[in-house]
Amino acid sequence: MDVEQILASGSVTELTRSYREKRLSVREAVEWYLTRIRARNGSGDAINAIREVAPRVLEDADLADRRLASGRANDEPLVGVPVVLKDNVTTADGMATTIGARALKDFLPRRDATIVARLKRAGALVLGKANMTEFADYASDIMPSEFSGAGGVVRNPRGPRFDRGQGSSVGSAASVAAAFAPFAIGGESQNSIQSPASATGIVGFKPTVGLVSRAGVAPLVPSQDSIGPFARTVEDAIVVAAIMSGSDARDSISYLRGVPALEMPKTADLRYATIGVPRTAMADMIEDDATQGMFDKVLSALAKAGARIIDPCDVPSAPELAPLRSSVFRTEFKQAIGEFLQEHRAPCGMASLADIIAWNEAHPEAIPYGQSLLLAAEATSGLEDPAYRVDRLNDVRLATTEGIDAALAAGAADILIAPMGVAAKLTGKAGAPALSIPIGWHPNGSRFGISLFTRVGQDMRLLSIGRSVERVVESPFQPS
Repeated sequence: MDVEQILASGSVTELTRSYREKRLSVREAVEWYLTRIRARNGSGDAINAIREVAPRVLEDADLADRRLASGRANDEPLVGVPVVLKDNVTTADGMATTIGARALKDFLPRRDATIVARLKRAGALVLGKANMTEFADYASDIMPSEFSGAGGVVRNPRGPRFDRGQGSSVGSAASVAAAFAPFAIGGESQNSIQSPASATGIVGFKPTVGLVSRAGVAPLVPSQDSIGPFARTVEDAIVVAAIMSGSDARDSISYLRGVPALEMPKTADLRYATIGVPRTAMADMIEDDATQGMFDKVLSALAKAGARIIDPCDVPSAPELAPLRSSVFRTEFKQAIGEFLQEHRAPCGMASLADIIAWNEAHPEAIPYGQSLLLAAEATSGLEDPAYRVDRLNDVRLATTEGIDAALAAGAADILIAPMGVAAKLTGKAGAPALSIPIGWHPNGSRFGISLFTRVGQDMRLLSIGRSVERVVESPFQPS
């Protein structure tokens, strides 16, 4: 693979090897990505995935080159590898953290998020911030996922628009799909990694809640928030997630959950793997024959590779969970965003959700889709509200003991498989890990992918099987 191919579609390992073999300098790589962003992000293709480029990224590239030359980067697995961060991840490098909101467009944090510090210690270079749906898609119930007041509209470089409910990490996913960076960081409370990964034809990994610290990341629903990578391969996603994983004193759930840091798992032998297919209110949600045909081909390929396929392997609670609406999102969001704003000393004069709502009311042009969800959150009465507590317990019951855990037990399965992001509500409420793998092109021009998922804490098993699944269904990454 030549250098141009490595930059456009190669793995993290191939890129760092090219540095160590002196086929390419880090500065040359960063300049290549910056040139591509200038050509395609704005006036060119108007993908608009990148909101801001890091002001010192070329200086950081030169420092990485010097570390490579002196041998001081030998223990840095991501040395010189550019990464794009979702715009709710704080950095202390002069870039704003807007959370997609125009009300926070001038918020300049004073400290790196824990995951940023860990990525930097591994040698990664922060290339910029990716546009995200405003407040992680919790501003308005009619706002499309492509939009934010701070960044405008993000275009999917590989298919139809990011419409309503397609997840908030759209800029991060589009950045990888367009080859603006080899990997990007996103986040998911429910749907925001799985759906954008599937829609753009890339790999996305949402870890068990608590495996990766959320400290320094603006919250949506702390009981469900998880930070994970978008990447070109499952292998790259594992490398990045392992670097970010581990307990953190700044995020208590990383201790309470007790999930050990990730290690590089061995590739599973599919002859010893059992994969369940939840049909009712899951795979049966496929609405056209072409998509069903693609999903069935995946199942056939896995069976041919030796996997034991249990079909159906239904989630007992799925019919009840699908239409469920609880108070968890709006209740947790009000408290969590208020605590985040106070921790950061009321950025842009915003010390609470009420302040943001008031600013929006004074600047209606910044919220063309309104702020119905913000208003609903402001009306909640806190985490001690008995209705919230009942809803949260019900969510967990339906998603775990009567959901994922029950399906796995009934089918004696290791993991479950679903098309696109149809299981995202289930995995979100459970706090369970999910891995999205691209499959190919739908006849209508959109991308088709699958999501693999399992019970809380079984990330290593999921990734081990996921590596094998990728090899069976693999279509090499090609940038758009």
